[in-house]
Formats: sequence, C-alpha cells, structure tokens
Amino acid sequence: MEIAEIKEYLPHRYPFLLVDRVLELEHDKRIVALKNVTINEPFFGGHFPHYPVMPGVLIVEAMAQAAALLSFKSMGTKPDDNTVVYLVGVDGARFKRPVVPGDTLILEAEKVFARRGLIKYAVRAKVGDQIASEATLLCTQRTIAKP
Repeated sequence: MEIAEIKEYLPHRYPFLLVDRVLELEHDKRIVALKNVTINEPFFGGHFPHYPVMPGVLIVEAMAQAAALLSFKSMGTKPDDNTVVYLVGVDGARFKRPVVPGDTLILEAEKVFARRGLIKYAVRAKVGDQIASEATLLCTQRTIAKP
C-alpha cells in the first residue's frame, strides 16, 4: 500500500502522518508498515538540537497509526468526518534504542483481541533487526458529534 491509499484510510496529514508505506497486511491479523525518518522532521529541531532523536510518544503514535490501518482495512471501511479512532490505552511501553534521522522504522501491529468496541494490539517498532520500541495498545472507534 502506497501513501495515496494510506491517506484514504488515515485522517492524519503532514506533519502528523507517520506511516509512509505498508509492506504486509493480513486482514484482521497483522500489518507491517514503514516510516522513513528524515532530518526534515519538524520535531528534530528541538528534540534534541545536538543529537536528534525521534520522541518516544511519536514512535507510539506511528505504531498506533499502523494498527488503525489494519483495523480500517480489515473492516473494509474508511474513516470519515464523523469517525475517529482513539488510542485509549498504552501498556508496557519500552524504548530500547534511539530512532535517529536516516533510520527506517519498521512498524508491526498484531491484533490480540476485539471486544465491546475495543481492539487490543501488540505493537513493535524496529530499525533493522533491533527493536526500538514495543507496547500493547488499546484502541476504540467512535462517532463524533458535529458542532
């Protein structure tokens, strides 16, 4: 899946769209996506000027976006102006290596279960064969009221 199709399934846009390509997708099971990390990312100017490191919360967000892609593709639906997927829980988040400009971040999400409107994912971000981060995410889809 290339960026044009990703933008059909995720409402995020620059600078907050953190998935560049989907490499593998098994409906209702797992996804493997990637994020090319470049020095042009807006957060690197302040995190940190002397040693640019991708913030951990943005790595978690990238993993959550990959999980959302898996959900929408598996359901065969696309988000609209009335729908939002919320990240409602992050458990066991660990950061094992810094992610720096020039890295290709491989994002993996595996669906653990879905019950009562909640979906649980085991997620991992890797650079090469090294795990950069891993966590368990809990997400839900909600219809939002228009003002």
